[in-house]
Amino acid sequence: MKILIIDTNVVFSAVLNPRSKIGEFILKEAGEQAEFFAPTYLRDEMEKHFDRLVEIANAAPEAIRTTMTQVYQRIHFINDALIPFEHYSAALQLVRDIDMNDIAFVALNEYLDEFLWTGDMRLYNGLKAKGYDKVLTFEEVLEYLAAE
Repeated sequence: MKILIIDTNVVFSAVLNPRSKIGEFILKEAGEQAEFFAPTYLRDEMEKHFDRLVEIANAAPEAIRTTMTQVYQRIHFINDALIPFEHYSAALQLVRDIDMNDIAFVALNEYLDEFLWTGDMRLYNGLKAKGYDKVLTFEEVLEYLAAE
């Protein structure tokens, strides 16, 4: 089974529309193929954007909470404080001019030495431009998992 670090953008998409390709993949299809990991910061970010999520989804807050819980059950959360400093330092060099809100995700990715799955194209393109190849889009995740 392959490990993927999953960022807020991807979780937001899955919660917004659990019947989308990303939502279905996380909630049903990934099963035996992938394990998802995220820093606990992801929960903080989701809470920060909860009202916006409810508004965009045009759904009851309870329905959104239920879907969030279902998605969270598929993710292994790692306490941000457990990620060693040197990985935050490396992540800082990578994200400082892209988006500092992504530092915990890149630090966790460095710590676990896996692939970061993001839907944030600014982050994806910025990391790729710096030669960072441990970042994937959804299409690349599917290709990566199929290559077993």
